[in-house]
Amino acid sequence: MNPFESFLLRQRAVILDGALATELEQRGADLNDALWSARVLLEKPDLIRQVHYDYLMAGADVLTTASYQATFAGFARRGLNEAQAADLLRLSVHLAIEARDDFWREPANRVGRKRPLVAASIGPYGAYLADGSEYSGGYGLSRDELMDFHRPRLAILAASGADLLACETIPCAREGEALVALLSEFPHLPAWLSFSCRNGQEVSDGGLFADCAALANASDQIVAVGVNCTAPRYIEEILRTAGGITHKLLLCYPNSGEAWDPLHNCWIGGSASGFALPAQRWYAAGARLIGGCCRTTPDDVRSIRQALAQI
Repeated sequence: MNPFESFLLRQRAVILDGALATELEQRGADLNDALWSARVLLEKPDLIRQVHYDYLMAGADVLTTASYQATFAGFARRGLNEAQAADLLRLSVHLAIEARDDFWREPANRVGRKRPLVAASIGPYGAYLADGSEYSGGYGLSRDELMDFHRPRLAILAASGADLLACETIPCAREGEALVALLSEFPHLPAWLSFSCRNGQEVSDGGLFADCAALANASDQIVAVGVNCTAPRYIEEILRTAGGITHKLLLCYPNSGEAWDPLHNCWIGGSASGFALPAQRWYAAGARLIGGCCRTTPDDVRSIRQALAQI
């Protein structure tokens, strides 16, 4: 059930990819849209495939799909019907699989590597709202309402050919509970569960990360739990907390250290100076799946892989 075990038999850590949306933006994509990176599925799918491929060349063992902000409700708001929305969700996975297969077709790329995995991204309810509430968790929805929201997208992605689901940037325990409960409806597919945190102890809505990490133990399908889209300075404390609570693999893929300003639609604050030494510290703190989130690049992923190979 755990797709990462075979990787960890031959290497110290599984290398996750880095940012997709902000990397697309750096390459000219216009993300000033409620669909964010999902807009590129409509307009420039080849660009998504190329970014995926570049992360593999940089050393990523896992590609995360462009479905983070792709939801039936969000596409309906843009005038797309259910069939069109479902096709775009499938496309997000297909693009990653194509990039993976193109990469793996070249014998030189297989040296010292295992065949990379494709993780279908499941972003939080707040990502659909596109108002920054994914960083606050203040939805006012019940667990059942959150399950109803996530179910149609999860059903498509669970049958898409992805190797696992990436339930990511979850800001609150209630949404984590909803996703853990919903996974039981799709028992064939493993998943990871990753929360966003506002400091070393609290997830984005102010609840304790320790309580959220404990949710992973309730599901055999959750193969890893941890933190993403969180400033690098908090990661070690978060990992040490998780290590004392769960027996699951620990993961981290922090952002660059900048914060998103939803009022002005821009990134603010300073960024991390590099990911090589921090990645070694995150490994020492227990992380076995390590990558980057917003504002990280293929170069950051390359430095993570190289740094962990030196341990």
